[in-house]
Amino acid sequence: MNRLFLLLAVLLNSCAKQNNDLIKPEEKNFKSLKQLTFGGDNAEAYWSFDDKRIVFQSNNPKWGLECDQMFVADFNESFENEIPNMISTGKGRTTCSYFIPNNNIIYASTHEFNHLCPETPLRVDGNYVWPIYNTYDIYEADTDGNIIKKLTDSPGYDAEATVSPKGDKIVFTSDRSGDLELFTMNIDGTDIKQITFDLGYDGGAFFSPDGSKIIFRASRPVGEEEQQKYKDLLSKGLVQPTNMELFICNSDGSELRQLTFLGNANWSPFFHPSGDKVLFSSNYNSEQGFPFNIYSIDIDGKNLKQVTFGEMFDSFPVFSNNGKYLLFSSNRNNGGTRDTNIFLAEWQD
Repeated sequence: MNRLFLLLAVLLNSCAKQNNDLIKPEEKNFKSLKQLTFGGDNAEAYWSFDDKRIVFQSNNPKWGLECDQMFVADFNESFENEIPNMISTGKGRTTCSYFIPNNNIIYASTHEFNHLCPETPLRVDGNYVWPIYNTYDIYEADTDGNIIKKLTDSPGYDAEATVSPKGDKIVFTSDRSGDLELFTMNIDGTDIKQITFDLGYDGGAFFSPDGSKIIFRASRPVGEEEQQKYKDLLSKGLVQPTNMELFICNSDGSELRQLTFLGNANWSPFFHPSGDKVLFSSNYNSEQGFPFNIYSIDIDGKNLKQVTFGEMFDSFPVFSNNGKYLLFSSNRNNGGTRDTNIFLAEWQD
C-alpha cells in the first residue's frame, strides 16, 4: 500500500511540474495551466452557458484542415492525439463561433459562396493586413453540425458575432453600411440595429457580464491620408489592424468612449467576471510588433496591469461564466514552430 501511495505521489508531482512549466514566474493569476490543443492555429475558444463545453476554431493540418473550421469539446479535454468534434461544414472558411442559451452555436462561414478556402493575403505594400471576406454570413448550428438557421443574409461581411450573457442579444460586425460597424440583433436574427457610426474598423465586441455594456476594438484613421488608405483597403476587402484601441459603450451604443490610449494594437478584450475591468491583448510596449501579451485595465481606464509574460503571442482571453477559468491562445510550448494553441488556466485574482 505504501508503494502505491509513493507511486501516486511521484505521478502527481510529475504532472504538477509539467503543468507549472507552462506558467511564467510572473503570471501570478494562474493557479494552474493546461494545454488543450497541439498543432496549427487554434484560437477564439468560448464557453457554453453552463461552462461544461467550449467551441473554438482550428486549422490543424493533422486534422485534415486547409483553413479554419469549428470544433466543440468538453472544457478540460486536450487533443494531443485525438480530433475533437467538428461542427462546421468543413467547407469554406469559418470564424468567430459562440454558444447561445440552447447550447446551439453561431458562427460565420463562407461555405455557401465557395466550398474551397478563400485566399488569405497577409501583406499589402509591406503592411500586415487582415482579409474581410464579403462572403461571410452568420449561421446557427447544433453540436452535431446541422445548420439550423441562417441569421444574416445581406451582401458583404457579417461576422464576429458574440452573445450577451443574458441570452437575448447578439453583437456582430458588418460592412452593410459601407464601413465596418457594430450591429446588434435578437438571438433569432431579428431586429438588426446599427450601434456604432465612426469611420474605422469596429470589431471583436463582447458584452459585460450583466449585458449592459459592450467592449470592442477599433481603428480610428485620422486625417485625409489615413482615412483614404483605410477606405482603399476596405474596398479590396482588407484592413490593417496595427493601430487599434479599446472602446466601451452601453449595449445600445450610447455613452461611447475610448478606453485605452496605448498605441500599437490593443484588441481581443473580454470583461472580467466582476464587470469592473477587462482583459485584452496588446503589443503597446513593443517596437517590433511582438510580443503580444494579455493585460487588464479597469473600465475607467485606470490600473493597467500585465497578466501574461509570453515571448511572442498571448491573446483571446475569455473567462468562464463562473469566473473560475480563463481560456486563451498562446505560442508557448510550441517547440519553436509557429503553432498557436489553446490553454486553460485556473484563475486567481
